[in-house]
Amino acid sequence: MLAALSIRNIVLIDRLDLEFGAGLTALTGETGAGKSILLDAFALALGGRGDARLVRHGANRGQVTAVFELPGDHPAFALLRDNEIDADGELVLRRIQSADGRTRALINDAPVSIGLLRRLGRLLVEIHGQHDDRALTDLATHRQLLDAYAGLEADLAVFASRYQAMCAARRAVDEHMLEIEQIRERSGYLSHVLEELRSLDPTPGEEEELAGRRQVMMNAEKIIKQLSEADEALSERGGLRKLASLLRKLERGSGATDELLQPVTKAIEQVLLEVAEAQSVIAEAARHCRFEPRELEEAEERLFALREASRKHKAPVAALPDLMERIEKELAALDADEQELARLQSELDELQQQVARLAAEISQRRNKAARQLDRAVCAELAPLKLEKARFITQIETDREKLGPGGYDHVVFHVRTNPGAKPGPLMQVASGGELSRFILALKVVLAEKGAAPVLIFDEIDKGVGGATATAIGERLLRLAENVQALTVTHAPQIAALAKGHLQISKSTRKQNGAEQTFTQVRRLPEKERREEIARMLAGTKVTREARAAADQLMGKSA
Repeated sequence: MLAALSIRNIVLIDRLDLEFGAGLTALTGETGAGKSILLDAFALALGGRGDARLVRHGANRGQVTAVFELPGDHPAFALLRDNEIDADGELVLRRIQSADGRTRALINDAPVSIGLLRRLGRLLVEIHGQHDDRALTDLATHRQLLDAYAGLEADLAVFASRYQAMCAARRAVDEHMLEIEQIRERSGYLSHVLEELRSLDPTPGEEEELAGRRQVMMNAEKIIKQLSEADEALSERGGLRKLASLLRKLERGSGATDELLQPVTKAIEQVLLEVAEAQSVIAEAARHCRFEPRELEEAEERLFALREASRKHKAPVAALPDLMERIEKELAALDADEQELARLQSELDELQQQVARLAAEISQRRNKAARQLDRAVCAELAPLKLEKARFITQIETDREKLGPGGYDHVVFHVRTNPGAKPGPLMQVASGGELSRFILALKVVLAEKGAAPVLIFDEIDKGVGGATATAIGERLLRLAENVQALTVTHAPQIAALAKGHLQISKSTRKQNGAEQTFTQVRRLPEKERREEIARMLAGTKVTREARAAADQLMGKSA
């Protein structure tokens, strides 16, 4: 409920602190006392439109703070958690309006956007007035109210879950179909590329090997000549034979001089071995350099074919084997993808059947509940001086416009006079009629689908006597489930209220000048009796008016 309201420097209010209790509270006062100022200030705290003109003349800024006490499971806390705002216990909404037009919003002292403040305000308070645009203008709320009356919340949660799953399955099918279509469109090209690559049959490292071999063959003549020259240099002028002959002589002549000649013979042996090894390597290299002219031509053709394929497919030669493998897998996956598509389509078909069945069941229950709601609301209209009026819940079903709430579009219609064409509640009913229609609707809905705080602004306008009493009785019934505040000129309603706030206007000097102020105070029982008597008698309160006030207040006891 609304626990407290604090207002600073808003229009004619300089400083105001109010506390509220549960049940029904009446706000009364003479015309022009400032009741609309109080409501406008409260609406500002709930995210209403800011305006520099709301700031009291001479002040730099105005401020409105509303404190709410809510049960822990109220949807307001889920909204705050989603927006990473701490909320534990009291919920404090604060709005600061500067005289230069700037405005700030805070929730539990955390800066927030006006949009978030407005969303939270709609969860907490409904204001219904003569020309009010803050309640029931969003047609989505009509369906929500009907669903609450029908007790469909749990079923709608299941339906919304199935609907979201169906949408996800549909996206998966669409994406998979697009993927398959793209593969099919490329399959002819991919098959051609694969045939080319298979015919070419590239192997890892082949380009480097061919390039090296080609280079060798292109320089083979020069290389063979150089190898031959090296071999001749090693064998030049019989040097090796002389060295071998010398080694044999030294080996035969060794003996006493063995220690002296042994290093020499070992060195000569090493030279002869290394020269022989070098000659063997030269001979092997020369053998590799010998080739048929056709061999060079074949190597060049193969190398050029590999590099042409590389340019054509925009891939390095070394990557051609991997490219061939990827294409093979992509083409092989086409069959598997089509099998997966069939599975996804089957899953989607099943979800669509479930959603269609659930939507039909919800629609059927809505229509049944709508007829019950119409009868219940119409039963409340006669005592509210709307005996000839009719309340009609119109449901338009369009299966092509399925959404997370089903395919029903719900609009509350009314017919104010027999023979008149029914029309939307917010368009057909006049200000006073609208408030009474909404009161009847709220009484029927009781605690279902209503904000915890309901405010009715002059719901009794244009009525009196028994009708005003009927309005008060219904407000009292409504206040058993929610906190209700009503701005009223009807003593019958004020007498029934549990709490009574009087709004008045006074003039006093401030800063050397006469200024007008709006003030609000809670009336004790004796003063409350006097205020109700004033409402009955007018300017001069008579003994008869006080007696009538006692009688009205006695009825409410």
